[in-house]
Amino acid sequence: MTPISCKPVSARVLDAAIAWQLSLDGDASALEHEEFAKWHAAHEEHARAWRQLGMLDQRVSVASGPARNALLQSREGLRRQVRKLGRGVASVVLVVGLALFAGERYLPVDYWLADQRTATGEQRTLRLTDGTVINLNTHSALDVRFDDKQRRIVLQEGEILIETGHNDSRPFIVETRDGQMRALGTRFLVQREDQGTRLGVLQSAVAARPQAAQGEQVFKQGQQVLMRRAGLEPLPSLTPGADAWTRGMLVVDNIRLGDLIAELGRYRRGHLGVAPEVADLRITGSFPLQDTDLALNALLPTLPVQIERHTDWWVTVTAKADAKR
Repeated sequence: MTPISCKPVSARVLDAAIAWQLSLDGDASALEHEEFAKWHAAHEEHARAWRQLGMLDQRVSVASGPARNALLQSREGLRRQVRKLGRGVASVVLVVGLALFAGERYLPVDYWLADQRTATGEQRTLRLTDGTVINLNTHSALDVRFDDKQRRIVLQEGEILIETGHNDSRPFIVETRDGQMRALGTRFLVQREDQGTRLGVLQSAVAARPQAAQGEQVFKQGQQVLMRRAGLEPLPSLTPGADAWTRGMLVVDNIRLGDLIAELGRYRRGHLGVAPEVADLRITGSFPLQDTDLALNALLPTLPVQIERHTDWWVTVTAKADAKR
């Protein structure tokens, strides 16, 4: 295996590669094969993800060997999850096999084996036994670990909004790969990102402690911070619409079009891209998350752009035709 094949791919690209594999396994049309070829050639990471899937096809027997057994032993309740998946057992084998070739930050196994998870574009509200309410955003996954001493949530993937229950004396902890956050009677946002864990405090305060740090640092209402394993990086204050996704809306104020498209891309399957010549345009507004096509169409009256739809899986925002001349 070459070094480039071992290099990890992002969760989004991995999802797209799996979707393409499922699409091409059936009676795919010539157009679908053509669109796949475009996707494959568009970025080296796309080709790398596809090679990893190919290696899995050749080595799927590895998933039943020692590596798979280690994974079985490392996650409590896997057998229960497999029974729930039923016919989707093949998907478990697929993600376990991919885990053998991907870096730790991008492993899909924890997502699939989590106690609670949402699919791409799905949002859900979870009510815990202590009265805590957790909103799960798109493609998010968490484990609930309550015992006699503490209430602990392990965020495996994605983004959550937590409103803690107040009639329980046990400390409430949210943990990610980067460290942990201790709620101080509060409402707050936690999002796992490639570069760290983003914490935003909506009410009261939260004490954050990076994995490699000894002490906590308290953040109050309106503050936002990026927690890395080695330390904390202050971020701009929360915007008024930071929790609008819990109401099905994305609220932005003077951000790059490229950043808006990247955010909308979290809520839909397939490729959603933006042409470099329009990526730096600025946009302000509110966009529906349950209908990303409607959100994209809302760009047309205000920006010199057009939406190129090759298939539902391949959509690109480009410069308006007359603006290209």
